[in-house]
Amino acid sequence: MKTNANFATNEEAITRCRDSSEHQQALYKKTLIIIMIAQVFGGAGLAAGITVGALLAQDMLGTDSFSGVPVALFTLGSAGAALFVGRLSQKHGRRIGLSIGFIIGGIGAIGAVAAAVTNSITLLFISLLIYGAGTATNLQTRYAGTDLAKPSQRATAVSFAMVSTTFGAVAGPNLVDVMGRFAESIGIPPLGGPFILAFAAYTLAGIVIYIFMRPDPYVVAKALSVPLKAVDDASSSEAITASQRNKRGVFLGSTVMILTQIVMVAVMTMTPVHMGHHGHGLTAIGLIIGIHIGAMYLPSLVTGILVDKIGRMPMVLASAVTLLAAGILAAMAPTDSIAGLAIALALLGLGWNFGLISGTAILVDSTDPATRAKTQGSVDVFVALAGASGGVLSGIIVAFSSYPALSIGGGVVSLILIPVMIWFLAGSRSTDKA
Repeated sequence: MKTNANFATNEEAITRCRDSSEHQQALYKKTLIIIMIAQVFGGAGLAAGITVGALLAQDMLGTDSFSGVPVALFTLGSAGAALFVGRLSQKHGRRIGLSIGFIIGGIGAIGAVAAAVTNSITLLFISLLIYGAGTATNLQTRYAGTDLAKPSQRATAVSFAMVSTTFGAVAGPNLVDVMGRFAESIGIPPLGGPFILAFAAYTLAGIVIYIFMRPDPYVVAKALSVPLKAVDDASSSEAITASQRNKRGVFLGSTVMILTQIVMVAVMTMTPVHMGHHGHGLTAIGLIIGIHIGAMYLPSLVTGILVDKIGRMPMVLASAVTLLAAGILAAMAPTDSIAGLAIALALLGLGWNFGLISGTAILVDSTDPATRAKTQGSVDVFVALAGASGGVLSGIIVAFSSYPALSIGGGVVSLILIPVMIWFLAGSRSTDKA
Protein backbone atom coordinates (compact mmCIF):
# COMPACT_ATOMS: atom_id res chain seq x y z
CA MET A 1 0.00 0.00 0.00
CA LYS A 2 1.38 3.37 -1.00
CA THR A 3 1.65 5.92 1.80
CA ASN A 4 -0.04 9.28 1.35
CA ALA A 5 2.77 11.83 0.81
CA ASN A 6 1.11 14.21 3.27
CA PHE A 7 1.36 11.61 6.05
CA ALA A 8 4.53 9.77 5.04
CA THR A 9 6.66 8.33 7.79
CA ASN A 10 9.78 10.21 8.80
CA GLU A 11 11.94 7.54 7.16
CA GLU A 12 10.05 7.80 3.85
CA ALA A 13 10.29 11.60 3.94
CA ILE A 14 14.05 11.47 4.63
CA THR A 15 14.61 9.23 1.61
CA ARG A 16 12.46 11.41 -0.64
CA CYS A 17 14.11 14.64 0.51
CA ARG A 18 17.56 13.19 -0.12
CA ASP A 19 16.50 12.20 -3.63
CA SER A 20 14.65 15.42 -4.44
CA SER A 21 15.12 19.02 -3.32
CA GLU A 22 11.61 19.70 -4.66
CA HIS A 23 10.19 17.23 -2.14
CA GLN A 24 12.05 19.00 0.68
CA GLN A 25 10.60 22.35 -0.43
CA ALA A 26 7.10 20.84 -0.61
CA LEU A 27 7.46 19.53 2.96
CA TYR A 28 8.79 22.92 4.07
CA LYS A 29 5.73 24.68 2.61
CA LYS A 30 3.36 22.15 4.15
CA THR A 31 5.00 22.67 7.55
CA LEU A 32 4.57 26.44 7.22
CA ILE A 33 0.83 26.06 6.56
CA ILE A 34 0.41 23.83 9.64
CA ILE A 35 2.37 26.29 11.77
CA MET A 36 0.30 29.23 10.57
CA ILE A 37 -2.98 27.45 11.45
CA ALA A 38 -1.68 26.41 14.86
CA GLN A 39 -0.37 29.91 15.58
CA VAL A 40 -3.78 31.49 14.98
CA PHE A 41 -5.17 29.28 17.75
CA GLY A 42 -2.05 29.74 19.88
CA GLY A 43 -2.26 33.54 19.62
CA ALA A 44 -5.90 33.47 20.72
CA GLY A 45 -5.04 31.30 23.70
CA LEU A 46 -2.16 33.55 24.68
CA ALA A 47 -4.01 36.86 24.43
CA ALA A 48 -7.32 35.77 25.96
CA GLY A 49 -5.75 34.62 29.21
CA ILE A 50 -3.29 37.48 29.52
CA THR A 51 -6.12 39.99 29.10
CA VAL A 52 -7.96 38.94 32.27
CA GLY A 53 -5.36 37.14 34.39
CA ALA A 54 -4.59 40.20 36.52
CA LEU A 55 -8.29 41.10 36.76
CA LEU A 56 -9.17 37.63 38.03
CA ALA A 57 -6.47 37.78 40.70
CA GLN A 58 -7.60 41.26 41.68
CA ASP A 59 -11.22 40.09 41.93
CA MET A 60 -10.28 37.15 44.19
CA LEU A 61 -7.95 39.10 46.45
CA GLY A 62 -9.99 42.30 46.61
CA THR A 63 -6.87 44.41 46.04
CA ASP A 64 -4.66 45.39 43.12
CA SER A 65 -1.47 45.06 45.18
CA PHE A 66 -0.75 41.68 43.62
CA SER A 67 -2.08 42.37 40.13
CA GLY A 68 1.39 41.93 38.69
CA VAL A 69 1.75 38.39 40.07
CA PRO A 70 -0.18 36.65 37.24
CA VAL A 71 2.16 38.10 34.59
CA ALA A 72 5.18 37.10 36.65
CA LEU A 73 3.83 33.57 37.11
CA PHE A 74 3.10 32.75 33.50
CA THR A 75 6.37 34.40 32.48
CA LEU A 76 8.19 32.12 34.93
CA GLY A 77 6.17 29.17 33.67
CA SER A 78 7.03 30.16 30.13
CA ALA A 79 10.75 30.13 30.93
CA GLY A 80 10.61 26.65 32.42
CA ALA A 81 8.42 25.33 29.61
CA ALA A 82 10.75 26.73 26.94
CA LEU A 83 13.51 24.50 28.28
CA PHE A 84 11.15 21.52 28.55
CA VAL A 85 9.69 21.92 25.04
CA GLY A 86 13.15 22.45 23.55
CA ARG A 87 14.52 19.27 25.14
CA LEU A 88 11.42 17.29 24.19
CA SER A 89 11.63 18.50 20.58
CA GLN A 90 15.33 17.64 20.53
CA LYS A 91 14.61 14.04 21.54
CA HIS A 92 11.27 13.33 19.86
CA GLY A 93 10.80 16.03 17.20
CA ARG A 94 8.74 19.21 16.87
CA ARG A 95 5.44 17.35 16.55
CA ILE A 96 5.67 15.81 20.01
CA GLY A 97 7.36 18.77 21.73
CA LEU A 98 5.01 21.47 20.43
CA SER A 99 1.77 19.49 20.74
CA ILE A 100 2.51 18.53 24.35
CA GLY A 101 3.53 22.13 25.14
CA PHE A 102 0.23 23.49 23.84
CA ILE A 103 -1.80 20.79 25.65
CA ILE A 104 -0.06 21.65 28.94
CA GLY A 105 -0.91 25.32 28.35
CA GLY A 106 -4.53 24.26 27.83
CA ILE A 107 -4.49 22.33 31.13
CA GLY A 108 -3.28 25.49 32.86
CA ALA A 109 -6.14 27.46 31.27
CA ILE A 110 -8.81 25.02 32.41
CA GLY A 111 -7.21 25.07 35.86
CA ALA A 112 -7.73 28.84 35.91
CA VAL A 113 -11.41 28.27 35.11
CA ALA A 114 -11.64 25.84 38.03
CA ALA A 115 -9.95 28.45 40.23
CA ALA A 116 -12.55 31.03 39.22
CA VAL A 117 -15.37 28.62 40.07
CA THR A 118 -13.91 27.64 43.46
CA ASN A 119 -12.52 31.13 44.19
CA SER A 120 -9.14 29.55 44.98
CA ILE A 121 -6.25 31.98 44.57
CA THR A 122 -3.75 29.15 45.20
CA LEU A 123 -5.18 27.09 42.34
CA LEU A 124 -5.19 30.20 40.14
CA PHE A 125 -1.50 30.91 40.74
CA ILE A 126 -0.54 27.26 40.13
CA SER A 127 -2.67 27.21 36.97
CA LEU A 128 -1.11 30.40 35.62
CA LEU A 129 2.34 28.90 36.11
CA ILE A 130 1.26 25.90 33.99
CA TYR A 131 -0.56 28.19 31.54
CA GLY A 132 2.84 29.75 30.74
CA ALA A 133 3.67 26.59 28.77
CA GLY A 134 1.34 27.84 26.05
CA THR A 135 3.26 31.10 25.81
CA ALA A 136 6.59 29.28 25.50
CA THR A 137 5.24 26.85 22.92
CA ASN A 138 3.70 29.67 20.92
CA LEU A 139 7.15 31.28 20.71
CA GLN A 140 9.00 28.01 20.03
CA THR A 141 6.72 27.18 17.11
CA ARG A 142 8.49 29.84 15.02
CA TYR A 143 11.55 27.61 14.90
CA ALA A 144 9.69 24.69 13.30
CA GLY A 145 9.27 26.59 10.05
CA THR A 146 13.03 27.03 9.73
CA ASP A 147 13.94 23.35 10.04
CA LEU A 148 13.63 22.54 6.33
CA ALA A 149 14.02 26.07 5.02
CA LYS A 150 16.97 27.09 2.90
CA PRO A 151 19.25 29.66 4.60
CA SER A 152 17.69 32.33 2.36
CA GLN A 153 14.18 31.38 3.60
CA ARG A 154 14.71 31.16 7.35
CA ALA A 155 13.74 34.68 8.39
CA THR A 156 10.74 34.60 6.07
CA ALA A 157 9.61 31.34 7.70
CA VAL A 158 9.79 32.98 11.14
CA SER A 159 7.79 35.95 9.88
CA PHE A 160 4.92 33.73 8.67
CA ALA A 161 4.56 32.26 12.16
CA MET A 162 4.58 35.71 13.79
CA VAL A 163 1.99 37.20 11.43
CA SER A 164 -0.31 34.23 12.04
CA THR A 165 0.00 34.76 15.80
CA THR A 166 -1.30 38.30 15.25
CA PHE A 167 -4.69 37.14 14.00
CA GLY A 168 -5.32 35.09 17.12
CA ALA A 169 -3.81 37.72 19.43
CA VAL A 170 -6.19 40.35 18.05
CA ALA A 171 -9.25 38.05 18.15
CA GLY A 172 -8.62 36.82 21.71
CA PRO A 173 -9.13 40.11 23.62
CA ASN A 174 -12.09 41.01 21.40
CA LEU A 175 -13.87 37.82 22.47
CA VAL A 176 -13.49 38.56 26.20
CA ASP A 177 -17.03 39.92 26.57
CA VAL A 178 -18.56 37.15 24.48
CA MET A 179 -16.77 34.44 26.45
CA GLY A 180 -17.65 36.19 29.71
CA ARG A 181 -21.35 36.01 28.87
CA PHE A 182 -20.99 32.38 27.79
CA ALA A 183 -19.25 31.50 31.06
CA GLU A 184 -21.97 33.22 33.07
CA SER A 185 -24.65 31.29 31.19
CA ILE A 186 -23.13 27.99 32.38
CA GLY A 187 -22.55 29.09 35.96
CA ILE A 188 -18.90 30.15 35.70
CA PRO A 189 -17.71 33.64 36.78
CA PRO A 190 -17.40 35.93 33.72
CA LEU A 191 -13.63 36.37 34.15
CA GLY A 192 -13.25 32.61 33.73
CA GLY A 193 -14.72 32.86 30.22
CA PRO A 194 -11.54 33.96 28.41
CA PHE A 195 -9.68 31.03 29.96
CA ILE A 196 -12.29 28.69 28.46
CA LEU A 197 -11.32 30.19 25.10
CA ALA A 198 -7.62 29.79 25.97
CA PHE A 199 -8.20 26.11 26.83
CA ALA A 200 -10.00 25.45 23.55
CA ALA A 201 -7.46 27.44 21.50
CA TYR A 202 -4.35 25.84 22.99
CA THR A 203 -5.88 22.37 22.76
CA LEU A 204 -6.79 22.90 19.10
CA ALA A 205 -3.28 24.18 18.36
CA GLY A 206 -1.82 21.05 19.95
CA ILE A 207 -4.20 18.76 18.03
CA VAL A 208 -3.44 20.45 14.70
CA ILE A 209 0.30 19.97 15.21
CA TYR A 210 -0.01 16.40 16.49
CA ILE A 211 -2.23 15.22 13.63
CA PHE A 212 -0.85 17.16 10.69
CA MET A 213 2.85 17.81 11.39
CA ARG A 214 3.83 14.51 9.79
CA PRO A 215 6.52 13.91 8.65
CA ASP A 216 8.27 15.79 11.44
CA PRO A 217 10.37 18.64 9.97
CA TYR A 218 13.00 18.56 12.69
CA VAL A 219 13.51 14.78 12.53
CA VAL A 220 13.89 15.01 8.75
CA ALA A 221 16.24 18.01 8.91
CA LYS A 222 18.41 16.31 11.55
CA ALA A 223 18.74 13.18 9.40
CA LEU A 224 19.52 15.18 6.26
CA SER A 225 22.37 16.95 8.08
CA VAL A 226 24.28 13.72 8.83
CA PRO A 227 26.08 13.41 5.46
CA LEU A 228 27.11 17.05 5.70
CA LYS A 229 28.49 16.48 9.17
CA ALA A 230 30.50 13.51 7.92
CA VAL A 231 32.13 15.74 5.32
CA ASP A 232 32.90 18.38 7.93
CA ASP A 233 34.51 15.79 10.19
CA ALA A 234 37.00 14.94 7.43
CA SER A 235 38.87 18.11 8.29
CA SER A 236 39.32 18.76 12.00
CA SER A 237 40.61 22.30 11.42
CA GLU A 238 37.53 23.21 9.38
CA ALA A 239 35.31 21.68 12.06
CA ILE A 240 37.01 23.74 14.79
CA THR A 241 36.66 26.92 12.73
CA ALA A 242 32.96 26.24 12.13
CA SER A 243 32.42 25.52 15.83
CA GLN A 244 34.04 28.82 16.86
CA ARG A 245 31.94 30.74 14.35
CA ASN A 246 28.78 29.00 15.50
CA LYS A 247 29.42 29.78 19.18
CA ARG A 248 29.80 33.44 18.29
CA GLY A 249 26.63 33.27 16.23
CA VAL A 250 24.63 31.72 19.06
CA PHE A 251 25.88 34.44 21.41
CA LEU A 252 25.02 37.20 18.93
CA GLY A 253 21.55 35.83 18.09
CA SER A 254 20.77 35.34 21.79
CA THR A 255 22.01 38.81 22.73
CA VAL A 256 19.92 40.45 20.01
CA MET A 257 16.72 38.75 21.18
CA ILE A 258 17.40 39.24 24.90
CA LEU A 259 18.33 42.94 24.72
CA THR A 260 15.46 43.86 22.41
CA GLN A 261 13.06 41.98 24.71
CA ILE A 262 14.28 43.82 27.80
CA VAL A 263 14.02 47.25 26.14
CA MET A 264 10.63 46.60 24.57
CA VAL A 265 8.99 45.17 27.71
CA ALA A 266 10.45 47.86 30.00
CA VAL A 267 9.18 50.82 28.00
CA MET A 268 5.87 49.15 27.06
CA THR A 269 5.10 48.22 30.67
CA MET A 270 5.43 51.75 32.02
CA THR A 271 3.79 53.62 29.13
CA PRO A 272 0.19 53.01 30.40
CA VAL A 273 1.27 54.11 33.89
CA HIS A 274 2.94 57.23 32.46
CA MET A 275 -0.18 58.06 30.43
CA GLY A 276 -2.49 57.48 33.39
CA HIS A 277 -0.45 59.88 35.53
CA HIS A 278 -0.96 62.59 32.91
CA GLY A 279 -4.72 62.27 32.60
CA HIS A 280 -5.12 59.92 29.63
CA GLY A 281 -8.07 57.53 29.82
CA LEU A 282 -8.30 53.83 29.08
CA THR A 283 -9.40 54.47 25.49
CA ALA A 284 -6.24 56.43 24.70
CA ILE A 285 -4.04 53.93 26.53
CA GLY A 286 -5.68 51.04 24.68
CA LEU A 287 -5.12 52.80 21.36
CA ILE A 288 -1.40 53.30 22.04
CA ILE A 289 -0.84 49.70 23.18
CA GLY A 290 -2.87 48.44 20.21
CA ILE A 291 -0.62 50.39 17.82
CA HIS A 292 2.42 49.03 19.62
CA ILE A 293 1.29 45.40 19.37
CA GLY A 294 0.39 45.87 15.71
CA ALA A 295 3.91 47.18 15.04
CA MET A 296 5.38 44.18 16.87
CA TYR A 297 3.80 41.61 14.57
CA LEU A 298 2.22 43.01 11.41
CA PRO A 299 5.47 44.10 9.68
CA SER A 300 6.87 40.57 10.08
CA LEU A 301 6.48 39.44 6.47
CA VAL A 302 8.38 42.48 5.20
CA THR A 303 10.97 42.13 7.98
CA GLY A 304 11.53 38.46 7.16
CA ILE A 305 12.12 39.25 3.50
CA LEU A 306 14.54 42.07 4.41
CA VAL A 307 16.50 39.84 6.82
CA ASP A 308 16.82 37.17 4.11
CA LYS A 309 17.56 39.59 1.26
CA ILE A 310 19.77 42.34 2.69
CA GLY A 311 21.26 40.29 5.51
CA ARG A 312 21.10 39.63 9.26
CA MET A 313 23.62 42.28 10.35
CA PRO A 314 21.98 45.29 8.65
CA MET A 315 18.70 44.37 10.34
CA VAL A 316 20.39 44.02 13.74
CA LEU A 317 21.72 47.54 13.23
CA ALA A 318 18.24 48.67 12.15
CA SER A 319 16.82 47.18 15.37
CA ALA A 320 19.28 49.10 17.57
CA VAL A 321 18.72 52.40 15.75
CA THR A 322 14.92 52.00 15.73
CA LEU A 323 14.80 51.23 19.48
CA LEU A 324 17.03 54.26 20.17
CA ALA A 325 14.68 56.47 18.13
CA ALA A 326 11.71 55.02 20.02
CA GLY A 327 13.31 55.81 23.37
CA ILE A 328 14.17 59.37 22.40
CA LEU A 329 10.69 60.07 21.01
CA ALA A 330 8.97 58.56 24.06
CA ALA A 331 11.10 60.71 26.36
CA MET A 332 10.57 63.92 24.35
CA ALA A 333 6.88 63.51 23.49
CA PRO A 334 4.70 66.13 25.24
CA THR A 335 2.66 64.51 27.99
CA ASP A 336 -0.58 65.55 26.28
CA SER A 337 0.49 64.24 22.86
CA ILE A 338 -1.17 61.00 21.82
CA ALA A 339 0.47 61.20 18.39
CA GLY A 340 3.99 61.47 19.82
CA LEU A 341 3.57 58.43 22.05
CA ALA A 342 1.87 56.49 19.24
CA ILE A 343 4.86 56.99 16.96
CA ALA A 344 7.29 56.15 19.77
CA LEU A 345 5.47 52.93 20.71
CA ALA A 346 5.12 51.94 17.05
CA LEU A 347 8.88 52.30 16.64
CA LEU A 348 9.39 50.34 19.85
CA GLY A 349 7.36 47.45 18.44
CA LEU A 350 9.09 47.66 15.07
CA GLY A 351 12.58 47.63 16.64
CA TRP A 352 11.61 44.54 18.65
CA ASN A 353 10.29 42.91 15.47
CA PHE A 354 13.59 43.56 13.65
CA GLY A 355 15.53 42.13 16.59
CA LEU A 356 13.46 38.98 17.14
CA ILE A 357 13.42 37.92 13.49
CA SER A 358 17.08 38.73 12.75
CA GLY A 359 18.20 37.20 16.06
CA THR A 360 16.20 34.03 15.42
CA ALA A 361 17.68 33.71 11.91
CA ILE A 362 21.23 34.15 13.27
CA LEU A 363 20.57 31.51 15.95
CA VAL A 364 19.28 29.01 13.38
CA ASP A 365 22.22 29.75 11.07
CA SER A 366 24.64 29.07 13.93
CA THR A 367 23.27 25.78 15.25
CA ASP A 368 23.79 22.24 14.05
CA PRO A 369 20.49 20.40 13.40
CA ALA A 370 21.60 17.64 15.76
CA THR A 371 21.44 19.96 18.79
CA ARG A 372 19.40 22.87 17.42
CA ALA A 373 16.10 22.35 19.29
CA LYS A 374 17.79 22.06 22.69
CA THR A 375 19.80 25.24 22.09
CA GLN A 376 16.71 27.13 20.91
CA GLY A 377 14.81 26.10 24.03
CA SER A 378 17.65 27.23 26.28
CA VAL A 379 17.86 30.62 24.55
CA ASP A 380 14.10 31.16 24.83
CA VAL A 381 14.41 30.64 28.60
CA PHE A 382 16.64 33.71 28.75
CA VAL A 383 14.36 35.66 26.41
CA ALA A 384 11.39 34.96 28.72
CA LEU A 385 13.38 35.91 31.83
CA ALA A 386 14.60 39.04 30.05
CA GLY A 387 11.00 40.11 29.54
CA ALA A 388 10.19 39.54 33.21
CA SER A 389 13.32 41.44 34.27
CA GLY A 390 12.49 44.33 31.97
CA GLY A 391 9.03 44.63 33.50
CA VAL A 392 10.32 44.60 37.08
CA LEU A 393 13.25 46.97 36.45
CA SER A 394 11.06 49.45 34.58
CA GLY A 395 8.93 50.10 37.65
CA ILE A 396 11.99 50.55 39.86
CA ILE A 397 13.65 52.96 37.40
CA VAL A 398 10.53 55.10 37.03
CA ALA A 399 9.96 55.12 40.81
CA PHE A 400 13.46 56.44 41.45
CA SER A 401 13.76 58.55 38.31
CA SER A 402 11.21 59.14 35.53
CA TYR A 403 9.58 57.68 32.43
CA PRO A 404 11.79 59.81 30.11
CA ALA A 405 14.88 58.46 31.90
CA LEU A 406 13.62 54.90 31.39
CA SER A 407 12.94 55.53 27.70
CA ILE A 408 16.32 57.12 27.02
CA GLY A 409 18.04 54.41 29.05
CA GLY A 410 16.30 51.71 27.02
CA GLY A 411 17.43 53.33 23.78
CA VAL A 412 21.02 53.50 25.00
CA VAL A 413 20.94 49.84 26.11
CA SER A 414 19.86 48.83 22.60
CA LEU A 415 23.08 50.34 21.24
CA ILE A 416 25.01 47.55 22.96
CA LEU A 417 23.99 45.49 19.93
CA ILE A 418 26.42 47.47 17.75
CA PRO A 419 29.71 46.54 19.53
CA VAL A 420 28.45 42.94 19.92
CA MET A 421 27.81 42.82 16.17
CA ILE A 422 31.27 44.29 15.44
CA TRP A 423 32.83 41.69 17.76
CA PHE A 424 31.03 38.92 15.88
CA LEU A 425 32.11 40.20 12.46
CA ALA A 426 35.73 40.66 13.58
CA GLY A 427 35.79 37.16 15.04
CA SER A 428 34.29 35.68 11.88
CA ARG A 429 36.99 37.32 9.76
CA SER A 430 39.77 36.07 12.01
CA THR A 431 38.49 32.47 12.03
CA ASP A 432 38.04 32.57 8.26
CA LYS A 433 41.70 33.65 7.83
CA ALA A 434 42.82 30.90 10.20
